[in-house]
Amino acid sequence: MIRTLGHFIFTTATLLALTSAAQAQVKVTFDHNPNASATSAFKFKNVPSPAKDDAAARAKLLLIEGQADGNGADLSALTDGALPTEEDQPAANFFWNAGTGGGRFQMDLGSVIEIAQVNTYSWHPNTRGPQVYRLWASDGADPGFNPAPKTNVDLAKNGWKLITVVDTRSKDGDDGGQFGVSITDSRGSLGKFRYLLFDCYVTETGDEFGNTFYSEIDVIAKK
Repeated sequence: MIRTLGHFIFTTATLLALTSAAQAQVKVTFDHNPNASATSAFKFKNVPSPAKDDAAARAKLLLIEGQADGNGADLSALTDGALPTEEDQPAANFFWNAGTGGGRFQMDLGSVIEIAQVNTYSWHPNTRGPQVYRLWASDGADPGFNPAPKTNVDLAKNGWKLITVVDTRSKDGDDGGQFGVSITDSRGSLGKFRYLLFDCYVTETGDEFGNTFYSEIDVIAKK
C-alpha cells in the first residue's frame, strides 16, 4: 500500500500533541551537521556517533508498509554498521519511493532487552536529510499483539506503546546535511522491549523528494 503525501505529512501541532501523549521522561536529542561540515565520521556535539556492535546489529527488519526506493539500499543498510561516505549516496541509505508518504517497518531484536537508547542517523544535502517519525515499542506479550500493523490499525490496542515523536526539520528550512537523533529517558531506560516500530513520514510535500535518506539505526542495551 502506498501512502499518499497529503494524508501523512505531519504538522508541528500534531507532533507536539503526540509527544505530550508519550512518557514525559523520554528525551529526544538531535544534532545537525550542515553540508559544509558533515563527514563520513558522523560526529556530533551531543549525539553519539554510530556504533558497529549494538543490539540492532543482530536484529531482523520487516517492511510493513510503503515502497522502498529501487535506487536505495534495502532495510539491512540500517543495521549493518556501514555508513555513507558522501552526502548524496543512495545505495548506502534506505529511503521510501519518491512521491510516496513514507512507510512503516518493524525491528525484531530477537528477545526482550532493556533499552537505554535508540539512535538514528541520516544524511542528504537537501530536504531528504531531516528525520520525521514516530517510534513505537512492544515486548510482544500482549495477547492481541500484532507484529505487522498496517496504517489503519490502532497500535495502542494491538500491543504497541508510543515512545516518542521525532521531527528534526528546522523552522528556517535549512535542512540539508547530516542528522543524528538520540532517544533516551531520564531514568536511564526506555523500557524492556523486543520489537520497535518506526512510522516514517515525508519532510515536505513541495516535490516528490521528501523521503529521508536513513543511514543507520542503533539500539543500545542498558548495561
